[in-house]
Amino acid sequence: MIHIDAKTPIGENEIPIVDAHHHLWNLSSGRYPWLQDAYHDDFFLGDYRGICRDFLPRHFLANVDRQPVIATVHVEAERARDEQIAETRWLHEVHAKHTFPSAVVAHAWFDRPDTEEILARHAEFSLVRGIRSKPVTSHRPNESIKRAPGTMQDPAWLRGFSLLERFGLSWDLRVPPWHLPDAAEVARQFPNTMIVLNHTGFPWDRSPEGLARWRGWMEQLAKQPNVHVKLSEFGLRDAPWRYEDNRQIVLDAVSIFGVDRCMFASNFPVAGLRVRYDVLVDSMRAMLEPLGREAQEKIFFRNALRFYRIDLL
Repeated sequence: MIHIDAKTPIGENEIPIVDAHHHLWNLSSGRYPWLQDAYHDDFFLGDYRGICRDFLPRHFLANVDRQPVIATVHVEAERARDEQIAETRWLHEVHAKHTFPSAVVAHAWFDRPDTEEILARHAEFSLVRGIRSKPVTSHRPNESIKRAPGTMQDPAWLRGFSLLERFGLSWDLRVPPWHLPDAAEVARQFPNTMIVLNHTGFPWDRSPEGLARWRGWMEQLAKQPNVHVKLSEFGLRDAPWRYEDNRQIVLDAVSIFGVDRCMFASNFPVAGLRVRYDVLVDSMRAMLEPLGREAQEKIFFRNALRFYRIDLL
């Protein structure tokens, strides 16, 4: 196997890595409102001014240079929603020049009149494997917005979601943890649509009570066999990245979903606000080492290759 720099062989005893979730952006050729227009004080990691600049293939390669990354999955980076197809086209141009990303998760709204058209246009691109479309969610656990427009109970949203199966696309699920039971119901209704939870379900509340709630919500979601999870983004708002705290999150998630439904993902450059790429990967290796080599291979690369249908030949 060869590193994504297309010239460095992966060592025989190294466990290859598929980074199942990262972003790229070129602020001079595309519009990214959250990076260029209105600054969001409520961003989940706090101050994110450090990433409000270009993050191009050369920047990504500089981060992963020391790690045996063989393939990557690019997840839509909230480019302006009238540039959804343009983002997908640009990523294919990046792939043609750099050999990565190896798969693309694009964006489409599920509750719009043009949902079917946008999905069809994305599906024409060879690397598109899935869609990330964030449903409308509440700001806190005790706030109910069920059946409001754009939520996971909205009939229009569900009709759009149902089209994923027709186009052979998966869903990258990103919601606050208290919405995981709602997502479990969507997964139950659409058992033939593959779903992957982003960012370990956001275990933001690290109190004993908060972690118990997170585990309960994760267990509800994991009951649906078509749901997988990305072990990614353990960062907290305005707080340091702590190995011991995050180790327990990783081991709990693996215990709940099993080694066959977990995959490593970096969420770079966003996660870079809290942790360096090398520290993240080396920490994950140490966390997962007690599970044995077979489990590590599944989590670091085999599961992502299968889920996103990546062919390295």
